[in-house]
Amino acid sequence: MAFATRFLSRSARQVYTGQSVLRSEYVIPSRSFAKGAGSAPPALKGDEMLKGIFLEVKKKFETAIGILRNEKITIDPDDPAAVAEYARVMKTVREKADLFSESQRIKYTIETRTQDIPDARSYLLALKDIRVKRGLVDELGAEAMMMDALEKVEKELKKPLMRNDKKGMALLKAEFDKINQKLGIRREDLPKYEEQLELKIAKAQLEELKKDAVEAMETQKKREEFKDEEMPDVKSLDIRNFI
Repeated sequence: MAFATRFLSRSARQVYTGQSVLRSEYVIPSRSFAKGAGSAPPALKGDEMLKGIFLEVKKKFETAIGILRNEKITIDPDDPAAVAEYARVMKTVREKADLFSESQRIKYTIETRTQDIPDARSYLLALKDIRVKRGLVDELGAEAMMMDALEKVEKELKKPLMRNDKKGMALLKAEFDKINQKLGIRREDLPKYEEQLELKIAKAQLEELKKDAVEAMETQKKREEFKDEEMPDVKSLDIRNFI
């Protein structure tokens, strides 16, 4: 197991934490002081803000690591049970570390990206752009149906639909309700849809972890010291011991 041990000790932190909690934009720059200065200059307001951000991110990071040290994650994206367990662990991490779920991140992105958009058409196009950039697939063809609904409403109004037009937006909402009914989408089923989304994300993340792990081990295996070692099955790796 020398091969697996060497690989894990170098890669485990990157695999599970490098892509999420600590980001370079939160690093507080070091300060240089003039020669002979007897004491550091008083902290600026901006410094205090950055310090607060850093401490908050550090707290989230430590919370996440603490959970991952106690949970067995099986890197097997083809096993529904492993995917469900990974999704459960990530949900626990989010809840304990007070992080957004994917649906919450999407909602926040939509709110911040669209708050200043005045018309319905630009709003729908922004939604499409957000979906594409997040790698989400419109499997039901809902976007095209929504644009058709907008076309219908604007034709009836004989003008572009603005978001502050209460009457026009009510007409559009009624059309969207028809679309939801046609697609079998019910508001009370939203928690189920969110769970399905989280499982899809969990599977995709496990696939990426598996790919990264295999590539890293194959790179290590090319080294002379490991040429006679058998590469372990990714599913057998227990990264808890190396976090």
